[in-house]
Amino acid sequence: MIEYKTVKVAGLNIFYRESGNITKPTMILFHGFPSASHMFRNLMPELEDRFHLIAPDYPGFGQSESPDHNKFEYTFDHLSQIMEQFLMELSIDKFYMYVFDYGAPIGFKVAVDHPDWIQGIISQNGNIYKEGLGSKWASRQDFWDDPTEEKRNSYKNAFDPKTIIGQYTFGTRENVVSPDGYMLDISYTHNEGYAQRQLDLIFDYQNNIKSYPIFQKYLRNNQPKLLAVWGKNDPSFIYPGAEAFKKDDKNVEVDLVDSGHFALETHSKVIAQLIKNFF
Repeated sequence: MIEYKTVKVAGLNIFYRESGNITKPTMILFHGFPSASHMFRNLMPELEDRFHLIAPDYPGFGQSESPDHNKFEYTFDHLSQIMEQFLMELSIDKFYMYVFDYGAPIGFKVAVDHPDWIQGIISQNGNIYKEGLGSKWASRQDFWDDPTEEKRNSYKNAFDPKTIIGQYTFGTRENVVSPDGYMLDISYTHNEGYAQRQLDLIFDYQNNIKSYPIFQKYLRNNQPKLLAVWGKNDPSFIYPGAEAFKKDDKNVEVDLVDSGHFALETHSKVIAQLIKNFF
């Protein structure tokens, strides 16, 4: 059974989902954009017989508190610091981590700072290699190199309903993706201040790419067991990013599933079994 909880971290109410027996190994599930911990709603029941599972919503996402972007720094460094404090507040210092999309830089920043915390990694379309960047990132590089208000506002299309639905459905078979996930994500876009929070993070994403060598060095130095399971039809983080993990970590298994960016929407049972087989 999944329980829905809130804890105070750095003065903010942080929402999280929890399931499984606390005597089992802990797994932290780091969500991506434009989603929140609800993206793990189908995976958690599949894993709770083997793991104690915790899936938080970052500040500004889902059910967690969303301070104004003029008063709170929406950067990936800051979100990762909040997640570190979240883990310390829950007295968690040994865990497997599942990282997806935005969860990859957040999770790997935690791993770099606390390599002794990490028992293993599942990266599901969670990229840390330039090989994994799809074609859309070229236009974002132009925004990062020459930021203007006009360019910033143009990225509001990243959370347009059509874009969000496309993120869920592109690369999947017709009629296999439930509307539940993307309709909830769309509803969150109507929250006060949503656009400015997300635009801040889109601009800051450039610093994640600059941090790729740091994340890769962490892998070389620590050699964690790492399962790279990828929706192979994802246009944002393309599957060569999964294969690239093998360059730095000898303890890697790569599995490609016939899905898109949100592979859990179609392959949660398959991915759960891959996790159980690997760990």
